Amino acid sequence: MNGDLETVFDVTLTVNGVEHSESVEARRHLADFLREDLGLTGTHIGCEHGVCGACTVRMEGEIVRACLTLTVQCDGKRIETIEGLSDSGEIADLQEAFRTRNALQCGYCTPGMLIAASALMAVEPMPSREEIRDHISGNYCRCTGYQAIVDAVETTLRARAEAAR
Repeated sequence: MNGDLETVFDVTLTVNGVEHSESVEARRHLADFLREDLGLTGTHIGCEHGVCGACTVRMEGEIVRACLTLTVQCDGKRIETIEGLSDSGEIADLQEAFRTRNALQCGYCTPGMLIAASALMAVEPMPSREEIRDHISGNYCRCTGYQAIVDAVETTLRARAEAAR
């Protein structure tokens, strides 16, 4: 018990392949834990209501909103952030396509958008442009108008399909 108001729990979670055991307040959101406790600032905080997608991360392989996920819910779980996906090289081609197709401008939505797009790409080898747009629709981008983002995802998928031949 931390004072009289806040309950503290011990949690162990694996973030980008590194295990972390910490004591956290019951109401501490994963986004705050990642940013403030672990220094992983690629997980952006936009709306804090799960609407914008800037805080998108992967938990056990599924995308979640880190601003809505309590850190205590992650006990024993595997979390992957944009830093982990980037450092592993998993999304290197997608990142390059975002750059060459001008699918990023201010960059605020980019980490969450990359994670959302990579989740689709992992399960659907060649989605239509409409399917791509539908899948990333939960991630807001105020700068690009989405056309360039869809182009980048499509370009990456075609390149991967060609390389697999």
